[in-house]
Amino acid sequence: MHELDLHHIFELGLILIMIAAGITAIAKKFDRPYPIALVIVGAIIGLANISILEPLIDFITEGEIFNFVIITLFLPALLGEAALKLPFSHLNENKTPIMALAFGGTFLSFLIIGFLSIWLLDFSIPAAFVFAAIMSATDPVSVLSIFKGLGVNKRLATIIEGESLFNDGLAVVLFKISAFSLVTYMELGFEGVGLGVWEFFKVISLGLLIGGALGYGFSQLTKYFDDYPLEIIFSIILFYGSFLLAESFHASGVIAVVVAALVFGNYGGKIGMSPTTKLNINNFWDVTALLANSLVFLMVGLEITRINVTDKWGLIFLAIIIVLIARSLAVYTSLFAIKNIPTAWKHIFNWGGLKGSLSIALVLSLPRDFEGREDILIVAFSVVLFSLVIQGLSIKQLLNWLGVTKQEESYKEYRAMIARGHQYETAIAEINKMKKRLFITDAVSSELVVEYEQRLNELHEEMDRLLQNHPELKQEQQVVLQKYSLYAQHESIDLLLKNDVIPSDIAEQEKEKITEKLVELEKE
Repeated sequence: MHELDLHHIFELGLILIMIAAGITAIAKKFDRPYPIALVIVGAIIGLANISILEPLIDFITEGEIFNFVIITLFLPALLGEAALKLPFSHLNENKTPIMALAFGGTFLSFLIIGFLSIWLLDFSIPAAFVFAAIMSATDPVSVLSIFKGLGVNKRLATIIEGESLFNDGLAVVLFKISAFSLVTYMELGFEGVGLGVWEFFKVISLGLLIGGALGYGFSQLTKYFDDYPLEIIFSIILFYGSFLLAESFHASGVIAVVVAALVFGNYGGKIGMSPTTKLNINNFWDVTALLANSLVFLMVGLEITRINVTDKWGLIFLAIIIVLIARSLAVYTSLFAIKNIPTAWKHIFNWGGLKGSLSIALVLSLPRDFEGREDILIVAFSVVLFSLVIQGLSIKQLLNWLGVTKQEESYKEYRAMIARGHQYETAIAEINKMKKRLFITDAVSSELVVEYEQRLNELHEEMDRLLQNHPELKQEQQVVLQKYSLYAQHESIDLLLKNDVIPSDIAEQEKEKITEKLVELEKE
């Protein structure tokens, strides 16, 4: 790796952000899942040997750098952002399937992958179960980014997100036990089994305790301040502090930050945060999560190109099959007794259990002398690439095929109508503008204008019929209009204050009311 000073590191980081932001912007513009686009472009950049980017690629793909950036820098922010905005009532309503998948499903997947890896991949016992723990962690970002544009059932998205939040914590605990303690526990026999179980519950319980205590403490702190920049700082300290404190006590940092953020977002939001604070904290973490996710997936793409898969294709193929079998058995078994989960949803949970950056960060954190490390690296990276690209790109087609997005056709039709209406109105405006500029008389232009106005009236009638048949579309458009009207009202208050028409206390009162309505719309 090149000798790098802090100034150069900052330059490389800025270049990485610019590349990630550009790819994300293009993917969003064309309504494509940006995480998958970032992984693919990152892999292409890594394979292309672009000389000007070599220092950046060398820096990012350094194992210790990648591990630090993903686990210490980005993971607390991503977990905190997701848990902060997840209503506890939604989690509580879906606690049975979430817990079944996050705990029962993850543990079952861990066992199946572990034993099949010993049998089929010829891994040692520690290597097999390290690989099993790595492959039991799921990353919902790609799936949820696709869901947002398709009008997928909110409960379905909540279960996937809830599973991932707790599943990551469990997978990290199983990874640490498998990598650093499993051999010792095996040598101790039944005593080792007891110690292993005790270690597992101790790590989880301490994480819950630390996260809950810090979340409660910072929630109480918000009662004494009504200052959203300061409360945003509180949330940053809470997310990173709970993660690092739990890790320093050998507890689960992932569980700690998830619980802390859930308490802070729900209990703290209720007892101490004004609507303005809630809105601004959510906006801040929206931006942070988008930036972190963009960088993470680009880094994954760059990192994947660094593995040498020569003569390993058979091993890779078997590893992918093992992971797919384990996920299928874990999902269908853990949800078998839960009656209110449609079969189509189970297929989505199965195929949508993507692997992501956490899996790669964990495998890179293995000691360099760990037995089987290189083989684990190769198969883990290959499964992550298969998962993000093949599964990620096909999840939309699966949703449509299963009929989970039955509203999609009506949404497409409505958007097409909006496009046509915009064209007609633009045409009329352009004709009127050119008529004045070129001194064209009404006798020449009126026929064209009447024709476009007639088309526009027919289009409005079609839209009215569509909205009557699909009231959810009407409700969505009303929410959009309400938001824009509230933003305009907020600006008008600022203008009145600026021109000394109203005093600052009246302006703050009115803006608080407007912000409260915006928060209510966001919840809806």
